[in-house]
Amino acid sequence: MENPITQLEQLTLNSASKSFLRETAKWTYFLSILGFIGLALMVVFSFFAGALFNSLPETQAMPFDFGPVMTIIYLIMALIYFFPVYYLFQFSTKMKMALRSKNDEDLANAFEKLKSHYKFLGVFTIIILSIYFLFFLLAMIGVAFA
Repeated sequence: MENPITQLEQLTLNSASKSFLRETAKWTYFLSILGFIGLALMVVFSFFAGALFNSLPETQAMPFDFGPVMTIIYLIMALIYFFPVYYLFQFSTKMKMALRSKNDEDLANAFEKLKSHYKFLGVFTIIILSIYFLFFLLAMIGVAFA
């Protein structure tokens, strides 16, 4: 009986699978380009955040200059958002190359980028859910002592 790992090494792609991967690569390329455009807009907006917050009426004025804080927050958000968009872009370009060249190594590199994309999103989701849970616990403790 063969080892399941050995069986996977003999995996081949039929024409339907190649067609699905080609279409997936096109859509991920489109989504990654939209992601890069969103990143650019986020970075541009971050530099105008200071002027936006400084133009608030005096009744809504912050106790300190909130513009630079918002600029830093938006730049950090753009940096975090860059990685999944970049991995998606790399997957699409490497998958197109792999399907053109019919090279197993290129195909493996494409799937490695897709794995990195989903791994980043998964870890980021766990972090965000943990922060939500922590805020929920702090709110419950605050309510109990109020």
